[in-house]
Amino acid sequence: MRLILKCLAVLILILVIAAAVFYEVYLKVGQYSYTGTPPSPPSAEVAPDADWQSLFDGDSLTGWQAKIVGRPAGDNYRNTFRAANGVLSVNYDEYDEWQGEFGHLFYETPFSHYILQLEYRFVGEQIAEGSAMAWAWRNSGIMLHSQSADTMALNQDFPVSLEAQLLGAHEGEHRPTANLCTPGTHVYIHGQLHTQHCMNSQSASFPGDQWVSLEIEVKGSERIRHFINGELAIEYTQPQLDTWGGDGKALADQGAAVSLTQGYVALQSESHPVEFRNIRLLPLTKEN
Repeated sequence: MRLILKCLAVLILILVIAAAVFYEVYLKVGQYSYTGTPPSPPSAEVAPDADWQSLFDGDSLTGWQAKIVGRPAGDNYRNTFRAANGVLSVNYDEYDEWQGEFGHLFYETPFSHYILQLEYRFVGEQIAEGSAMAWAWRNSGIMLHSQSADTMALNQDFPVSLEAQLLGAHEGEHRPTANLCTPGTHVYIHGQLHTQHCMNSQSASFPGDQWVSLEIEVKGSERIRHFINGELAIEYTQPQLDTWGGDGKALADQGAAVSLTQGYVALQSESHPVEFRNIRLLPLTKEN
């Protein structure tokens, strides 16, 4: 009996340690801080006649492909993603209830070196109810260096990618936006490997339905920077697959390169209505 109790105690200790490690590595949210003078957004140095590419025509989803949990790629379930009057929106008015239908809208072309600009705002009410989904209130994201919609599993929640997490806030609440989340990936921050799932940026908070300007500079596997309203939010380097487990390891096992040098851009639907506009991209050469 004593031996059984000792074994149980050891097992419980192992489980507690494992849970603590899992929290530290995957769930704990860190706080980013830039040392020195923050850089200006790269668009400030772009020539007026630069060859920006519009990714959204303002009236249709031409060039975009939806992938929603439980649905095959290309099925825009219940018209989650819509386009009208210059706005690309995420909607839930045709849903009866939320049943975990996380979604992403992928642009058709992969990119490597570029500047991405857009504006976004949160509107309306979240369809998901209960405390279990409180984290998704006014929560969306832009997925970078993403796997394609066609390579996602039918019930995969999020593509392997780097997420520029977009958050809204309550009045008086500190809830930064343009954070970094890493579904199936890892990055380096300040020269150290970052394995926690999310890192809060140093941005301001944005309550209400105001439009917020996002700019992202992507330089292959070298460096990625998020800017909000012209100010640096976060910077990270050496994006790579998480080869420890999960969807990142699955891609690596299938032969995908561990270092992320390019990928797709996708807009996220995560249970709260959100609108995007003025979505454009400027390709960069590797020398830029």
